Amino acid sequence: MRTATPFSDLFIGVFMKIKPVEEIKDFLIPIGESVGVEVVEVEFKQGKNPSLTVYIDRDGGIDLDVCEKFHRAIDEPLDELDPTYGEAYTLNCSSLGLDRPFKTAKDFEKNIGNEVEVKLYAPIKGKKYYEGVLLDARDTNVVIKVDDKTTLSIEKSAIVKINKLITLD
Repeated sequence: MRTATPFSDLFIGVFMKIKPVEEIKDFLIPIGESVGVEVVEVEFKQGKNPSLTVYIDRDGGIDLDVCEKFHRAIDEPLDELDPTYGEAYTLNCSSLGLDRPFKTAKDFEKNIGNEVEVKLYAPIKGKKYYEGVLLDARDTNVVIKVDDKTTLSIEKSAIVKINKLITLD
């Protein structure tokens, strides 16, 4: 018999059983393709107000109309999939954001030639932060041109975060 404590009482009913997010993502990919978006990531947050967030992308970016169109397209099919086995949750659709980290090979490929910022776990040549142009992104390394004289090859495992450089002109 479980003995309740003030701490354990906070968690009763807070966590729910859900289907694996990869299964949900795989289910949503063809629906995304049908409305012209790429389903990039699916995230489920447990807690008092559980939510399922689907991150989408497309060439040219995502706006509110695209999010709404995709949301409508997935709402009923998700009810049929029943990712939370009948439990209530909030469904969110979102763009990835301007400063989202590159995670997939496609992310890196799409950004070859773009300015990026790279944050490192440990210093390379005395610095843990670099800005430059992404020249290459192979299996284990990325190559950035920092300036006219400096090109760096950095192991992906040394990178905390790499994303597009955001400048406010």
